[in-house]
Amino acid sequence: MSNHAWILLGFFLVVLLLTVKPMGTYIANVMEGRFRFAGKIESPIYRLCGIRQDEEMGWLKYAFAILLFNVLGALAVYALQRLQADLPLNPQAFANVSPDSAFNTAISFATNTNWQGYGGEATMSYLTQMLALAVQNFLSAATGIVVVIALIRGFARHTAKTVGNAWVDLTRITLHILLPISIVYAVFLTSQGVIQNFDAYKDVTTLEVTSFETPKVDDAGQPLKDEKGAVVTEPVQTQTQTLAMGPIASQEAIKMLGTNGGGFLNANSAHPFENPTPLTNFIQMLSIFLIPAALCFTFGRMVGDTRQGWAVLAAMTLMFVALAYAAMHFEQQANPLLTQLGVDASTGNMEGKETRFGIAESGLFATITTLASCGAVNSMHDSFTPLGGLVPLIDMQLGEVVFGGVGTGLYGMLVFAIMAVFIAGLMIGRTPEYLGKKIEAFEMKMVSIAILVTPLLVLVGTAIAVMLADGRAGIANPGAHGFSEILYAFTSAANNNGSAFAGLSANTPFYNVMLGIAMWFGRFGVIVPVLAIAGSLAAKKRIAVGAGTLPTHGPLFVTLLIGTVLLVGLLNYVPALALGPVIEHLVLSAAH
Repeated sequence: MSNHAWILLGFFLVVLLLTVKPMGTYIANVMEGRFRFAGKIESPIYRLCGIRQDEEMGWLKYAFAILLFNVLGALAVYALQRLQADLPLNPQAFANVSPDSAFNTAISFATNTNWQGYGGEATMSYLTQMLALAVQNFLSAATGIVVVIALIRGFARHTAKTVGNAWVDLTRITLHILLPISIVYAVFLTSQGVIQNFDAYKDVTTLEVTSFETPKVDDAGQPLKDEKGAVVTEPVQTQTQTLAMGPIASQEAIKMLGTNGGGFLNANSAHPFENPTPLTNFIQMLSIFLIPAALCFTFGRMVGDTRQGWAVLAAMTLMFVALAYAAMHFEQQANPLLTQLGVDASTGNMEGKETRFGIAESGLFATITTLASCGAVNSMHDSFTPLGGLVPLIDMQLGEVVFGGVGTGLYGMLVFAIMAVFIAGLMIGRTPEYLGKKIEAFEMKMVSIAILVTPLLVLVGTAIAVMLADGRAGIANPGAHGFSEILYAFTSAANNNGSAFAGLSANTPFYNVMLGIAMWFGRFGVIVPVLAIAGSLAAKKRIAVGAGTLPTHGPLFVTLLIGTVLLVGLLNYVPALALGPVIEHLVLSAAH
């Protein structure tokens, strides 16, 4: 790995770790009701909505409130898409979104996945972008955070029947954390050149005539293929370029801070209107990890032992460094077949990279966004080398627990922590304990569901897509890479990431429905068991630390936790990975 890559990675880690304690302390103060001005700001909202601030909920009622909140959010997003042609703030006069695409997008943004089978600047009106997508970016992010706060309360409380009030928690997260930071962030982005307006799109004349090949499409908008399965193209020339306008900065801020990832523009953070400078690129990467890292300290603070939070953060950081190194290293290796054609090997694999950022920034961004269930991209993962593309796949298949999404990463890692102490208990013949709570049959059943639901969705969904003609029809690159595209799509959807191997044409009724199902159950099939664990732990008595208690704040536990994530989380996918990026790498090496 180059010296520049090491410096970039080291500087990123230093800045990130400096934010952990102040941000984590602030979140803990907000969620424990110690924020000084909270009462004056929140009280009118509670009165207006009929919320009883002091009335807490058991885990079942809390889970029902979260589900209801997100179902209503998904319905609102669906309705706005289906009616946008008749609504204001639509200067390009975009038509209503098709039912299957609207269904997929509504679930996508409600589940914090932000998978996009459409091109944002060619599909969504400004009103839909703001009132549906940007608003849901706030609410889905708040959902993830409040679930992990409920789980932390389960560890912190004893002989309690409640885990908090979902409506109060959602209000506090949105008002005091997501909204104020996003406002400042959006102002910063506009100062760097991210646009924010309501203008109609602008047609400009370019200095040169642009010639390119574009796929021929059929009446359904799908690429035509020849008898060998290759996409048929036709030459096109133009000297006119349409520049998209819109309220981009305001959506970009929460897109990154809330680990949402859905871009206003189709090119996402590779587009200069979303990510114009090296500074914005660095801040965007930092903002993706900002809240997930800080929540580790919040966890330690709320359970009364900050060492516990630092131990979890250490496990996340060690895995992140290893994966970031792998991504940047593999992308700095040139494609041997292109080298034979005369391409300069010293530049590495620049295919699909923005020249403004280069390989190190692209590899690091790809690692961060796929570890954090964000899905924003500043390069095209489909153009990575086989092993370079393997890294984002592994990032997601670990369960999005290495920092992970806001809230989701920490509660996923705590699920693995429970599994780790259970394994340790079996090894020494003792009842497993974590943070003074016995881990018993009910908790392990819920842990098993939370860990297994995502691999089930990914592998079954991929198998169905490969077997059916509707699934194979979307593949632009037949062979191992085409399989990787499908595997990546279901991995991204079920893990609520949202990034894609863009060679797959996924905006079809088949993929919109299948991926929508994977996103919904990948989100709430984990949230409900996690809340059940929270309720069960909160009701337990706290037991004293004994001579046989496994310390969960030292290097031994960090090692055990990493091993559990790798062995229990990743091994489910090894056969599928062997059929995709691994065999593609072997074929590439053989051809060389």
